[in-house]
Amino acid sequence: MIPEVKWKTSVEKLSDTEYNLITTAVIPSGFHLYSQAVPDGGPIPTSFIYDDANGAFKIIGNTTEEEGHTVNDPVFEMEIKYFENKAVFKQQVEILGDKTTLDAIVEFMICDDERCSPPTEVDLVFELSGKAKASVAESSVGAEVKSASGKESKKGLWAIFFIAFLSGFAALLTPCVFPMIPMTVSFFTKQSKTKAAGIKNAIIYGICIIVIYVLLGTAVTAIFGADALNALATNVWFNIIFFLLLVIFAVSFLGAFEIMLPNSWANKVDSQADRGGLIGIFFMALALAIVSFSCTGPIVGTLLVEAASKGGLAPIIGMLGFSLAIALPFALFAAFPGWLNSLPRSGGWLNTVKVVLGFLELALAFKFLSQADLVLQAHILEREVFIAIWIAIFGALAFYLFGKIQLPHDSPLTHISVGRLGLGLFVLAFTIYMIPGLWGAPLNLISAFPPPLEYSESPYGVGYSKVVSGSGSANAHSDLPDGAHLLAPHDILAFNDYDKGLAYAKKVGKPVMIDFTGWACVNCRKMEQNVWPKEGILNILKNDVVLISLYVDDKRKLQDDEVVESQLKPGKKLKYIGQKWSELQTIRYKANSQPFYVLMDHEENNLIDPVAYTPNADDYHAWLKKGISNFSK
Repeated sequence: MIPEVKWKTSVEKLSDTEYNLITTAVIPSGFHLYSQAVPDGGPIPTSFIYDDANGAFKIIGNTTEEEGHTVNDPVFEMEIKYFENKAVFKQQVEILGDKTTLDAIVEFMICDDERCSPPTEVDLVFELSGKAKASVAESSVGAEVKSASGKESKKGLWAIFFIAFLSGFAALLTPCVFPMIPMTVSFFTKQSKTKAAGIKNAIIYGICIIVIYVLLGTAVTAIFGADALNALATNVWFNIIFFLLLVIFAVSFLGAFEIMLPNSWANKVDSQADRGGLIGIFFMALALAIVSFSCTGPIVGTLLVEAASKGGLAPIIGMLGFSLAIALPFALFAAFPGWLNSLPRSGGWLNTVKVVLGFLELALAFKFLSQADLVLQAHILEREVFIAIWIAIFGALAFYLFGKIQLPHDSPLTHISVGRLGLGLFVLAFTIYMIPGLWGAPLNLISAFPPPLEYSESPYGVGYSKVVSGSGSANAHSDLPDGAHLLAPHDILAFNDYDKGLAYAKKVGKPVMIDFTGWACVNCRKMEQNVWPKEGILNILKNDVVLISLYVDDKRKLQDDEVVESQLKPGKKLKYIGQKWSELQTIRYKANSQPFYVLMDHEENNLIDPVAYTPNADDYHAWLKKGISNFSK
């Protein structure tokens, strides 16, 4: 459920008859409340209606509001002013009678990066005695959707944090960072006269490392904008740029060259580190970040790329997790230098860690290229090609770990350690696991990465094809209905055109399930490959509903006679198929996240509240059954 907005009212007395009516909105974390002044075609603005029907008071001027934030909203594609965390509105009034309370109504909507509440009204009461009063706005429409999306958003941030935290430990085990631990301990041992002072300085040092990296994440969010970042996931050019960026990072880690900051930067920072005190400790931390950049830079860059595509606070959370993992060992060893004796010695194993990270970055790079290909529907990087590339990358990594491949900075390998052998066997097993994917295996363990099963050369498996088969709706016709296709590999009859799908549903007397999806939508693929194939669910999708899949990131151009003016932004034309479906979802359902599932009747009325990403198959099955049951009544 979308969190509640808490409205508080208070009164500021200006004279015997004049007052300021103060309304404070406490906005849930991650959401924003829109200004009173919103361009036409935009979201619902915040508006106040003061009840002066009895002439008990007089309105003086307009309701004022705080400065807020003005951004280019990716959903409504216009500059919009909104508020985060808290918003304060003031209205001056003159009392003309003996009124002790004043009533008002506020209308508003709140949104986060994925969804919006419906327009909501809340009654306000102002006590002229100055006593504060609170009201709560309740948003009850689409509770299941909002609950699922909210949980997913929190899970997404936690996932970013833990991935970043593990990446920080991986960066710690690289040749640029690991050898600096003894140097750091030596610095603090010399600078600290007592053990207590050493521990204090070590804690400050760790905090400084965290601050430096978190500032980097904050800068990325500030430069690009928290809302704008979320739109990057389906942008073709950004995905291609990210692909090239990660390939450069990967090639650097494999030993072709080093990405380094100018030496003059390190020299200037080193000179400041000699000053001692808090400033010296801060510059010591900054020196660590700069000197180790050739190893940490690609990892930090990869994290920022991935976090940026998720938007919101993800870059900041990512840098917090990464820096925490880096800072903890440095601070602990600086505080307790005796622990150094337990550390393994530097050696060739550090470069091995770096090379392994290079292979992983190379594999991840093709995920971004795949998203660009899916959005363009270019069919260059289809499922079999993607899986073949991953098999080649992880196969080469396995050969490297077994010592069959040597790269430029590797030390001579006289024997294979148990740890390296174990990792090599794990990578080899993973490589073998992917091979059946070339012949149509679903590969559920990595379902979020490759293109979907239907986006392949052979949707039903290599050497096998179908024209029409299966059960349910498809069986009722010798030929497929106009505008329909069979969604491989399970032969679900599906439409990609709203009107044709609705017309067919009326013809066969079945409810409609709208699937707002996207080619670059990771959670959509998880649902289609992990939840839809479950026996009870698949039977419903094939027999009891008419599926209409609407791709909101479809970049194919509309036919000339289908180009219409945007309702969200008058004066702008909808040129692409995806824009048409995205606007339909935003206007009708006040949501813009995918996947988003709607069950409706032939009059386009909802049979049940829509749901978003629902990885629990039992919950999803119950939702389908309840909606179909309501259709039958």
